Amino acid sequence: MPHVITSRCVGTKDQSCVEVCPVDCIHPAKNIDGEEAFEAAPQLYIDPDVCIDCGACVPECPVEAIFMDEELPEEFKEYIQINADYYKKNR
Repeated sequence: MPHVITSRCVGTKDQSCVEVCPVDCIHPAKNIDGEEAFEAAPQLYIDPDVCIDCGACVPECPVEAIFMDEELPEEFKEYIQINADYYKKNR
């Protein structure tokens, strides 16, 4: 199951998770997508079709915004769809 980035990322968008991701499934990233795309998004998102569920991103997040979708607290369940929708709109 893929990991999910929640609203805890909003306003922070720390890219430590991007740096450790072995499959580049976290976007928008400044060095991959460009400054404009990065600034336009309220948070970072994990592509559920690309995530290999390695968990490397979880300990890197300074605001604890990343969860395995199966362990997502109820208050963040909507972020499973929010992350997926970002990639539907931006493919």
